[in-house]
Amino acid sequence: MAEAMTMPQRGRGLFRLVALAGTLLLGACSTVVPRAPAPPPPATKAPPVSETEVQAGLPRDTARNRVALLVPLTGANAGVGKSLANATQLALLDSRAEKVRITNYDTAIGAGAAARRAIAEGAQLILGPLLAEDVRAIAPIARAAHVPVLSFSNDASVAGEGVYLMGYAPSQSIERVISYARSRGVTNFGGLIPNSLYGTRASTTFLRAVEADGGKVVSLQTYDRAAGAMAAAVARMAKDAPFDGVLIADSGAAAATGAPLVRKASPQVRILGTELWNSDSGVSARAGLEGAWFASVSNGFYRQYATKYRARFGTAPYRLSSLGYDAVLLTVRIARDWKIGAPFPEARLRSGEGYAGIDGAFRFGRDGVAERALEVQEIRDGTTTVVSPAPAGFDK
Repeated sequence: MAEAMTMPQRGRGLFRLVALAGTLLLGACSTVVPRAPAPPPPATKAPPVSETEVQAGLPRDTARNRVALLVPLTGANAGVGKSLANATQLALLDSRAEKVRITNYDTAIGAGAAARRAIAEGAQLILGPLLAEDVRAIAPIARAAHVPVLSFSNDASVAGEGVYLMGYAPSQSIERVISYARSRGVTNFGGLIPNSLYGTRASTTFLRAVEADGGKVVSLQTYDRAAGAMAAAVARMAKDAPFDGVLIADSGAAAATGAPLVRKASPQVRILGTELWNSDSGVSARAGLEGAWFASVSNGFYRQYATKYRARFGTAPYRLSSLGYDAVLLTVRIARDWKIGAPFPEARLRSGEGYAGIDGAFRFGRDGVAERALEVQEIRDGTTTVVSPAPAGFDK
């Protein structure tokens, strides 16, 4: 069972891995006789320790391995953090895990402090945090304690040396959609890239992917968030028309704004997107993206998970919550060979072993980033259709 634990504030003291509570009176008499010693009071049984009770100091539970979930449970990102926490609880129930106990710690109050408390209370594995800056804060703490970290971030710069990323890497989705576009005859590419860290990394991947697949980048334009900035970028790109495909490395909403402008410059162009589109529940209804392709994890098992999640918690899950569910499935699988009280067998994460979960097959590369089997979807008639299924596993 997952238990919620919030750090005290300063100043205050479907893959079928699943199927985933007398009294004794002495009478007096006229003759004085020696009294027998009073019997000891009846033994009373100590009250049971609640599985979900927050214990001070080291945990009393010696039947299961301790795992810490570090996510924001308060503050601006509490919604996604609580959804991740719910997902881990659901995964424990579905997998009927008996050797794993998960305790929640609130990173919004301080990721470093949360990690120190988790480790002091016996955590041998950390799931989370969500944000890259929190990963940077806890990484040296976890590393010093030899506790591996399975983070939900997708920032590859924080991976390695005991930190593994479950997040969806933008580079993989760009490489996948470019490869598919090339297989469908797209040769000349354009790119619309936002001025941001995400955009910088996306543009590097885009250029390399097009070159690797034998295509040609005829125009690459950047834009900021000012009004009319994307239209100005498209106007600059139009000078290099025609082009067969244009990657818009931004949200579905931003892409829907730019796509009609791109089509005016090159009517037969194919709009390409990234994994950001899969977290936009309304992307398929955006008329400007009709016919667009984007690569992401499969939604097949996610839909089943979302239905079960909604039935249990009375609300829809955040799309990223599947990372928490899959992190638990991975942990439970490894826990079969994880001796109680022993360090987490981190070598299993570095072995190239593949895992299966809600988001399909994945494994960790040498850099600690989850390599995922992605599908390509096309937005068509108000819905998304799979035009290139995700592979079931990995060739090597």
